[in-house]
Amino acid sequence: MLVALSALAACSAGPSTRPVIAVHGDGGEPSVAATPSGPRDVPPLESYETPGLSWSTCTDSARARMRGAAPAGDWEYECARLTVRLDVPSRPGRGSLGMSLLRVGTGGSPLVVVGEAGGEPGTVKAARLAASLPPSVLSTFTLIGVDRRGTGESDPVQCVPDAARIGIVEADPGAESHEELADAYTLASRECVLDLENRLPAVDSWRASADLEQLREALGVPHLNAIGIGEGARVLTLYASRFPDRIGRMVFDGAPDPTLDVAAVAETRAVAAEEAFSAFQKDCVIRACPLGAGATDRYRALVESLRDRPLRGAVFDVTPGTAAEAVLAGLADRNRWPALAEAIVAAEGGDGAKLAAFVEPLLVGREDDPARLDAGLITGCNDTTTRIPPERVIGMTEDWRTKHPLFGAYFARQLLACGPFPVPQAVKAPKLTSAPPMLVLTTASDPVTPREGGERAAQALPAGVVVAWQGGGHGALGQSACATKAAEEFLVSAKVPTNGTSCPP
Repeated sequence: MLVALSALAACSAGPSTRPVIAVHGDGGEPSVAATPSGPRDVPPLESYETPGLSWSTCTDSARARMRGAAPAGDWEYECARLTVRLDVPSRPGRGSLGMSLLRVGTGGSPLVVVGEAGGEPGTVKAARLAASLPPSVLSTFTLIGVDRRGTGESDPVQCVPDAARIGIVEADPGAESHEELADAYTLASRECVLDLENRLPAVDSWRASADLEQLREALGVPHLNAIGIGEGARVLTLYASRFPDRIGRMVFDGAPDPTLDVAAVAETRAVAAEEAFSAFQKDCVIRACPLGAGATDRYRALVESLRDRPLRGAVFDVTPGTAAEAVLAGLADRNRWPALAEAIVAAEGGDGAKLAAFVEPLLVGREDDPARLDAGLITGCNDTTTRIPPERVIGMTEDWRTKHPLFGAYFARQLLACGPFPVPQAVKAPKLTSAPPMLVLTTASDPVTPREGGERAAQALPAGVVVAWQGGGHGALGQSACATKAAEEFLVSAKVPTNGTSCPP
């Protein structure tokens, strides 16, 4: 939901229509980890043991957490909890929180899955990812999904009042005034500061990377093998820079850009979202979906009609803001493009339930899956010291509304989010000067982590290797057979693909 700061970088794969924008970096503290030097090979695979973890069957509960979209097949899941250090700035190294884990697969080596703070919990992501990976991966590795701190069942943050959540999501990107949206963010900040107190600044990617080191120790392996999905790649990059001698086989699927400031990231996402919608429309034509070649015009007309006649719902309404949120969520999930087309058509006919289903996980929490807006908002604001003045947001909104008519105003207005939140203590990761090859998968039309950001992410790594899928949606792993094969060969056989490998749509 929240535009998160990126944390990686790479070479350009060709001409780009993305805006050229200034660069920004955050400050911080060095790590005390040893720093290897010189070129390094892909680390060997190691067997794991977890004498300190108590695993128990959780197949039924894991399937229930997938909200009716569990993969077909007789998948078996086990869950455990690991206690990690809370490490709030006022009590460094002290306090604790519980981190939820899920494992699936029969392999002897662990492969950790780290997701996005505002997205599907990492445990659920790992369970779903297992069904889309080649069998050799699951026979070589045991996937271990992690609900990163503040998310899922890892002591989740649930502090944003319902009124603020709904106010944020329902806010009309086309509104002339930003006051109502700013008020919703202010209410969210006030209640979260009161509710979380000293725990608030501990929900960030920096400390999430330290949690992974505690997990590695609990697994009893010298190196951390991991998949970072989207903004989860930021956590792995921080881990690599803090614990360079512990880097195992790492795959970044849709890595965020480490070179741009917050506003630049927001605008590149606006551009990428428009490209993703164009890819969605072309896919509609190929599939002869009910929207046909008029998807863009019909979506715009729907948004206009919702300004006059929102579609009422039991918990929240389908407004222009809700529609934008739903469409962006749908564009990110390539598997749900057919459902997104059906949802837009249903909303045209006055039925907003299908569009609302795309937004519901952000707003409506359950005991095993709290509302995801809270953790995404807090982690994103704790990951940057930047706070953009409202008057600057107003100017950018007007500019982007013209330049990026479908989603420009939406992404500009999101820059109000962190203004009311406390500015975190700045941290700076040590420079990573040596590392084994790390695989970075990019997607041509990715509305969450745009392709160029992933390229720059790979370039910032000592041995980053890009495999570029020419498709659309957020992430290539399990979507592109070519990109998935490259990841399989890298993870299982230590075969490093040629940098710049292009995979067909």
